[in-house]
Amino acid sequence: MYLRSISMSHWSEGCSGAVLLGLLGFCWGSLSPRTSFFIGDSDRALTHFNRPDARNTTTLLLSEDGDTLFVGARDALFALNVSKPSVMEMIRKLDWESTNEPNFCQYVDKKGECHNFIRVLQLINATHMYACGTFAFSPRCIYINLQAFSFDSTAESGRGQCPMSPYSRNTAVVVDGELYVGTPEDLWENQPGISRYLSQEGRRNLKLVENRLKKSTFISSTFVPSENKVYYFLNDVSTDLDKYIAPHIAQVCTSDVGGQRILWKQWTTFAKAGLVCQSAGSLPFNVMQDVVALPPLQDFNPDEMLFYGLFSSQWSVNSKHSAVCVFRLGDIKSVFSGKYRSLNGKIRSSVTPGTCGIPSDSDADLNFVKENFITMASVNSAEKGFILMPDHNYSNLVALRTKAANGRNYPVFFMLTESGFLHKVVLLGKGPHIIEETQVFMQPQSVKKVLLSVTKDVVFVGTSEGVFQVPVSNCSFHWNCGECVLAQDPFCGWDPVQGVCSRVSGNPAGIRQDVESGNAMEACDLSNGSSEVVKYPSPELLPVLLDKMVHLRCPKASNFASLRWEHSDGRQLDRDTYLQQARGSLQFPALPDTLGQYLCISLESGYEQTLYSVIVMQDGPQIGSRNFRGVLVLSVLLAVSLCLIALGGFCLLKQRHYLHAQAKTLSDRCEAREQCEQQSFPM
Repeated sequence: MYLRSISMSHWSEGCSGAVLLGLLGFCWGSLSPRTSFFIGDSDRALTHFNRPDARNTTTLLLSEDGDTLFVGARDALFALNVSKPSVMEMIRKLDWESTNEPNFCQYVDKKGECHNFIRVLQLINATHMYACGTFAFSPRCIYINLQAFSFDSTAESGRGQCPMSPYSRNTAVVVDGELYVGTPEDLWENQPGISRYLSQEGRRNLKLVENRLKKSTFISSTFVPSENKVYYFLNDVSTDLDKYIAPHIAQVCTSDVGGQRILWKQWTTFAKAGLVCQSAGSLPFNVMQDVVALPPLQDFNPDEMLFYGLFSSQWSVNSKHSAVCVFRLGDIKSVFSGKYRSLNGKIRSSVTPGTCGIPSDSDADLNFVKENFITMASVNSAEKGFILMPDHNYSNLVALRTKAANGRNYPVFFMLTESGFLHKVVLLGKGPHIIEETQVFMQPQSVKKVLLSVTKDVVFVGTSEGVFQVPVSNCSFHWNCGECVLAQDPFCGWDPVQGVCSRVSGNPAGIRQDVESGNAMEACDLSNGSSEVVKYPSPELLPVLLDKMVHLRCPKASNFASLRWEHSDGRQLDRDTYLQQARGSLQFPALPDTLGQYLCISLESGYEQTLYSVIVMQDGPQIGSRNFRGVLVLSVLLAVSLCLIALGGFCLLKQRHYLHAQAKTLSDRCEAREQCEQQSFPM
């Protein structure tokens, strides 16, 4: 299996066993992203839609052509133009605020969330969309005209179609214009329901028999055309004191019309099976967080459709880890066609519960399936289908396949962490490799949404801080062949003709790539004196004052690379003078013998490259450092003294001129009036 042996690249060694309740829990190694991008990094600029009137933008839906993103928010809906890369422009906004009595809402919800949170957005046909909101704990649903982006009906009760609380999880999918939902139908989530609404051709809306689900939390739902079934993924919580959480998969047939007498307006094809996500000898990962379906490759059996489930654990030994388990459609079908638990041994029938096409008037058969709806066996993950993701708590998952230069198809996951990072993960033969992580939000989020646009090659992340758009590939970030290969990104390969790392497409003859091993020396033909032109960074000039500390930092590099500084002539740095730290910083005093050129060099998987070059030069007169400070002080003192002497002489001269002028003026006045007495003035 992928991770049942823990011999993986970039995994830390050293584990100790732990025994809990008689079961062995493993201490797993760590799995880290190769490259990290944070909010504000110029190397990974994100497209962000955010407005003061756009809050809780966590319900996302793409138009059929992928050019428009519909966003359900708090008290409003938005239509965004996403037809071009790195663009999210608002086309229109549709306000939909709650008109309920606020006193009732505030009585129900002490947090004061008396708003209309849009929780259901589904395309009904080419002209209309269907939306449901919590409407201040009294759900409402309404039709929206897509062309005008305006309401096309009066809002009707959405009870059973939409949760009452904005914090409750729900799921919905439309099949041939009919709405299949899974949602709690009461405020306290004690009445989970699976229902069909907007039924076509005179068919009845259907609901689930009471007490078929145990305080369930709905995770996702998927329509499988080859089976004409809708599969629901959910977590059941036991009513026992231990509150054990059990992941399940449930199914209903889209052809179900309910019974004529027994199961009137209720599902006759509902069945439920357990899901097991567990590696040998360890406690299960029993809390399902998200599920995504990947259809089989072209010309493959439909039973090869895969469901990737994201799980966490309620056990403390696994609390810091996540796991991805892979379930085959063929295995799911086998469990649902097998034996069922008998809740009433007196009722017998030859029909298999969950079978599509049970006659609606067959009371005996309908009584049997009503009492026997839980399978005996559980659905186990497929072979090599347990994928451990240690040291990360993930909440959301989307997946796709892409063909690498070697012709092999690789599953690629985009997984959202609770801390706000979107991890891009490729599933290699030896296990998962996190290509990069991109920060998309900073504050903790209780409700999030991740949506993949295959036609636009982007991932949308809906949060309370707005909607972010992240490209599925970031090939241009890799500036040389070595970096391009070391990334082990199946989307990216080095084009030696163009001299760029570019998106792999078609038949990429000559493209250099090594997804499995990331061996840059071999892929870039650098092992035996390569003809590959390696571009070294131009040196920067850094003027410094002597006797001051110099601080140098290496630019962002791979988290897997080791960094070191050295002189441009290859001389190693003296440890008594230089302080080097692991993440590429260097400190040393500015002295005449420490001036010169320095190189920051990275080493990763045998590939060595210069990331940064700097020339440290003296700022100011080129004289000895010991004399310079004294000369500078004496020069300043001499200049000040000369200024004071000059100022004193100037002031004395001004005083003499002033006294002469005063004496002459007074003498003239006295002589004119003939009243002058002899006076003497100091000259």
